[in-house]
Amino acid sequence: MSERRIRVLVAKPGLDGHDRGAKVIARALRDAGMEVIYTGLHQSPDMVADAAVQEDVDFVGLSILSGAHNTLFPAVRAALDARDAKDIVLFGGGIIPEADAKALKGQGVAEIFTPGASLEGIVSWLRAKAAEKN
Repeated sequence: MSERRIRVLVAKPGLDGHDRGAKVIARALRDAGMEVIYTGLHQSPDMVADAAVQEDVDFVGLSILSGAHNTLFPAVRAALDARDAKDIVLFGGGIIPEADAKALKGQGVAEIFTPGASLEGIVSWLRAKAAEKN
């Protein structure tokens, strides 16, 4: 019997229409053997949480370039928690200042990857977090 593959939902919440980074991450995770669900653009926090629960994912990765990270990350975390999905690890990336990233980590975001983060580093981080959960 084979081991269950890591399942990741990649989402673009809010009005941000720049999805190249999200697609690059989704492809890198897929190429690393993970199951990836990409929700597309303009997702609300509730839409992200609903999809995450329906797809039974291990991780939700948000890509935010709009500057709304201090609103959207906590809103997605709250929406997941409201659906009894506290075990889903929330992470993300985008143009997020270090001080904001630190504050978001205190609000239930496991990790923030900023421009320049290596795809290999992101894959390794997800694998390590998945191993911790098991």
